[in-house]
This record gives sequence, structure tokens and C-alpha cells, in this order.
Amino acid sequence: MRPGTPDEAWREDCAPRRVLELFATKWTSMVLHTLHARHSGAARTGVLQRSLPGISKKMLTQTLREMEASGLLTRHVAGTVPPAVEYRLTALGERFVEPVEMLYSWGRENADALDRMGERATSRRREAKKTP
Repeated sequence: MRPGTPDEAWREDCAPRRVLELFATKWTSMVLHTLHARHSGAARTGVLQRSLPGISKKMLTQTLREMEASGLLTRHVAGTVPPAVEYRLTALGERFVEPVEMLYSWGRENADALDRMGERATSRRREAKKTP
């Protein structure tokens, strides 16, 4: 939004705030990216877990539930024993993948700038550097 934009455009439920709220957790964009880029829009839970280093089973389950509730993906249960659960991007999820892919592409193209940027106290990169 530009300077001078009416106060109405800055309200708490405005579109930019809703987008940022959706991506408040890093795992939402990573799940979208992984489903789209690595698994053609659909994957089982275990495959997703192995594709997302650092995510706990609990966090993956929580993220998938939130994304399903938001309409970004659907959950499909096969009638097998044990049941096979697959998650698939919805049409809405496919729309949200586009800006995520643009951001990830920008990150790859500007990795040098990201490397020069100071680390945040909560950065996993900091923990990874400490490990021999």
C-alpha cells in the first residue's frame, strides 16, 4: 500500500495481513513448495516428512490440518490397512504456490545477499554451523 492510502485499506482483515498470517509459520510455504515442486501436487504424510528436514511429525500434522482447514489442500484416505493418507493441493493451493515459488526463486538467485545478512537468534543455520 502506498502512503496516503485510506485507513480502511489498513484494517486488520485486509488482504496483505491475511496473506502474511497464512505464512506466519515457515512450514506452510515449505509444504506448498514441496508438494508442488517435488511431488507434483500430491504426497503421503511420510513422504512429506522425509522431504522436509527439520519438521517434527507433530508440526507436520498441525501444519497439514491448518492448510486443509484453509482450503489449500485436501486429505484423501485410502481404504487400506493401515490407512494410506495422501495430501493434494487444491486449486486454491495451486494459486498460493505461485508467489511462494517466486520468493524461493528470488532466494536462490540472491543467496549471496542472504549469506551476508546477519543471522537471527533463532536461525537453524546457526545451530547447523555449531555441529561438527
